[in-house]
Amino acid sequence: MENLTITRGAYTITTDKSRLDLNAVHQYLSKQSYWSTNIPLQTVQKAAAHSLTFAVLYGDEQVGYARIISDYSIFAYLGDVYILEAHQGQGLSKWLMETIMGHPDLQGLRRWILATRDAHGLYAQYGWKPLANPSIWMEVHNPNVYKI
Repeated sequence: MENLTITRGAYTITTDKSRLDLNAVHQYLSKQSYWSTNIPLQTVQKAAAHSLTFAVLYGDEQVGYARIISDYSIFAYLGDVYILEAHQGQGLSKWLMETIMGHPDLQGLRRWILATRDAHGLYAQYGWKPLANPSIWMEVHNPNVYKI
């Protein structure tokens, strides 16, 4: 899989893991996100290593992130999506979603899923809908896994 790098003005979106600032991603996920409070750095590192990552950079500063967990044939899970507040309102979330949904290795998948409590409007613009039949889905969920 080749790295994808796209630049618009001072911003870059890249799948090049060597440009990821995982300390910055960890800072956001562990301290600011509602879904990964207190997540350990090692967990963020391991998750990134086993995912297709999208870094949103302002120069060399990590200002956004998303990752895809996929078999690249049938299924993809979108997670850990964020843009730092200071960089919101500039269309970066839309550009990030366009980049993810248009990634050449993610075409032709049968199903994409994500979990969000606050960005339904954004995702709906890219074809996402509530689960058509939520009663067929099951989960194992441990909300206290990162509690200190």
